[in-house]
Amino acid sequence: MIASWKLCFSLMSICSLQCRVVSQKLQLEPLNSTVLQDSDVQFNATIQGDWEVTTWNVGGIQVLTVVNSLDSIIPSSDRFSARFCLNGSKGCVEFTIHNVSRTDAGDVVCTVQGYQPLKAQLYVQERGTVSILGGDVTKMQGEQAEFECLTTAWFPTPTISWTQNDQTVDSSLYNTTSLTDGDSFNSTTILKLTAVSNTRVKCLATLSTLATPQSSSVYMVVVPKPTDWTVLIAVVVSFGSCALLVLLIIGIIFCYKRRKEKEPNYQDEMRKVKTQSQLSVINTVEQVTGQVNETYEPENQSNHTNVGLKPGFVKHRHVTIV
Repeated sequence: MIASWKLCFSLMSICSLQCRVVSQKLQLEPLNSTVLQDSDVQFNATIQGDWEVTTWNVGGIQVLTVVNSLDSIIPSSDRFSARFCLNGSKGCVEFTIHNVSRTDAGDVVCTVQGYQPLKAQLYVQERGTVSILGGDVTKMQGEQAEFECLTTAWFPTPTISWTQNDQTVDSSLYNTTSLTDGDSFNSTTILKLTAVSNTRVKCLATLSTLATPQSSSVYMVVVPKPTDWTVLIAVVVSFGSCALLVLLIIGIIFCYKRRKEKEPNYQDEMRKVKTQSQLSVINTVEQVTGQVNETYEPENQSNHTNVGLKPGFVKHRHVTIV
């Protein structure tokens, strides 16, 4: 029994050693690959020694066969292809998946006849959309502005960040929540900023396979507070009121002085008017009583006196009343 046990152990050791040597003759690179959906991905199988047939399985389905002796490559569709590596050696086969889809994710298995299969892992990421809801905004200076960014149909959940005038915004100013939608993720990110000056706000979503983040941007226009204008108006009105008050006081003083200067002249004028009024009364009385002309002679006397005059000549005297 002991001899049998030792024999079995020896056989197992030899088999394990042989298997290890065989596995070392077949290498698959890379063993892990992450690509963006609709891109291409390559895997290289390096085979040491003779071989006849190599097969490639994606997602549990055999998609391509390479026959070494016939230099024949048999793909299942145009999305899969293979070729011998650039060095011309048939000891290296390059396998390509074109326009990778999410269904290709998982195991990629290379099987060489006479060798143990080797397996690599394929991860496929999907880029979705990014949009800031509401578009451009106008805020009063000092107000708080809120921006909501929505990312849809991403896999896996993207990394979200914000910039303000191309400067990274502190992560404490926004929060992100993600929800599963089938086999994709939707995220909502809310950013709160204090309106200081006109600024460009951008929301960015990125994956490890994206060379540049996908983004959406809006503009925030900041206008001065109404209180600023109120203070300015109040200051202007205050200075204006003071100026008007000073002018009013100066005007009152000026009028008062002019009145004082004109007051004696006014009394003189009143005395003149009184004197003229008295003179007018006296003249009126004189006109009514009249004055006797001492040279006046009655007509009768005139006639008697002038009897001796020549006929045709009559002497007249006029009385003038002043």
